Amino acid sequence: MEHSTPPVVTTRQGALCGFTDEDIHVWCGIPYAAPPVGALRWRSPQPPEPWDGIRLADTISASSWQNSDYCRELGGGDPGGFSEDCLYLNVWSPAKRNAQLPVMVWLHGGGFTIGAGGLPPYNGKALAQRDVVVVTINYRLGHLGFFAHPALAGEEASVVHNFALYDQISALNWVRDNIAAFGGDPDNVTLFGESAGARSVLSLLASPLAKGLFHKAIVQSGYTLPDTPREQALQKGEALAAHFGIENATAEQLRAIPADAFWCMAAPLNIAPTPIVGDSVLPEPMLDVFFAARQHPVPLMIGSNSDEASVMAVFGIDLAGQIQKLRRERRLGLGLIKLLYPGVKGDEELGRQVCRDMAFTTMGFVVMQAQQRVGEPCWRYWFDYVAEAEHDTYLNGAWHGNEVPYVFDTLGNIEPSRQYVNERDLAFAAQVADYWVNFARHASRTCDALQGPTRWPACRKGRDVLLRIGLNKHAGFRLENRFMRARMSLFKRVMKHHVSLD
Repeated sequence: MEHSTPPVVTTRQGALCGFTDEDIHVWCGIPYAAPPVGALRWRSPQPPEPWDGIRLADTISASSWQNSDYCRELGGGDPGGFSEDCLYLNVWSPAKRNAQLPVMVWLHGGGFTIGAGGLPPYNGKALAQRDVVVVTINYRLGHLGFFAHPALAGEEASVVHNFALYDQISALNWVRDNIAAFGGDPDNVTLFGESAGARSVLSLLASPLAKGLFHKAIVQSGYTLPDTPREQALQKGEALAAHFGIENATAEQLRAIPADAFWCMAAPLNIAPTPIVGDSVLPEPMLDVFFAARQHPVPLMIGSNSDEASVMAVFGIDLAGQIQKLRRERRLGLGLIKLLYPGVKGDEELGRQVCRDMAFTTMGFVVMQAQQRVGEPCWRYWFDYVAEAEHDTYLNGAWHGNEVPYVFDTLGNIEPSRQYVNERDLAFAAQVADYWVNFARHASRTCDALQGPTRWPACRKGRDVLLRIGLNKHAGFRLENRFMRARMSLFKRVMKHHVSLD
């Protein structure tokens, strides 16, 4: 066996020693910001301290505080140890490369309350083997990542409540400044994420602070829930202080609350799965920015899964109850809904499809139209593949998050899928990952289509086309024109009037 020397790179903060995994160099636990602890809790991320000598970067860092059981069950695996000192990232890069490579920066999902960049589904090795540099990051979660309280007013030059989004921006700054040392092209950065990570991508497309820090974006199962108003976040901050027995709290008293005390907060003291609108990171609602087509003009891919409603039970949403609510309120004609969903029987199944489309599918339609208005391409997809052994488990199609191990081509390496996948499942995952890498490599204002098993055209003015990834749970790719167009047009109007699921 050939003995290889561990890879060493020099960043602006100092030298890092990683390790080699077959043909890929890996560096883990790289600090991209100072630890947000003590007086730096609920402050903008600060630059990391430089170090002397060579820092070992061979171990995944601690995750932000969260509910470990939820992350194992819903978030993609064991998040490991927790710490408020969590602002670290991981890099995968081909050991042999001839030129600067496209960079793909991943923002994990988890409702802004669970998850970590080092979870097994997000291992960047298989993507890096396709000649890209992959970066996964941690960011602050829960009340550590999103917080507002009058006692914190005036501490910084600008108002900040979205500390988690600011962490992501800080990581992108680190990528811009350092990724060339790892073989990456700082002028070709694709930001991609799923669920809350996708919502983060959408938020950064709307954030003035993220302008120019990434050049392409992929939004996997981004959702349409409205952002949390700043006034509501301030009230929640005061209610949280009262919960800990602190009336008229000072900043020092708030920062003295142990970090592990926040993760167990249940409704109404939990955070919303949406950022806070009204600070310097997100001055106006993300949806309003897209309705007005004022997002950063970059090529974009967006899509969602065929059974996104699978996640709604986690948030306590009664699918049949949503239809009954529509029936009671008469704000959205149930007769019209039934016309748009011919052959769907029963409130439960109707609720499943309506909630899926209002909360997830419509986001792709809104973003496509915004992209067309700014003259940027938009690739839309609909993911409906289920591993062959799991058809009886996933009766209604691909669950929320099911596409992630296909995108990373990690399906055969993670639990539980490695126990049941077959060669056809693995071959399909490889094709999905190829499309994502092709987007990172080739998407541009002048690129008209991505190559793959099916040539995937971009939506441009007058063209509304979508790639179906998986056909009724089975392998295959097919283009569809004007996908759910009538439903999408209706739900976009509903979104504009901020009728939300509750």
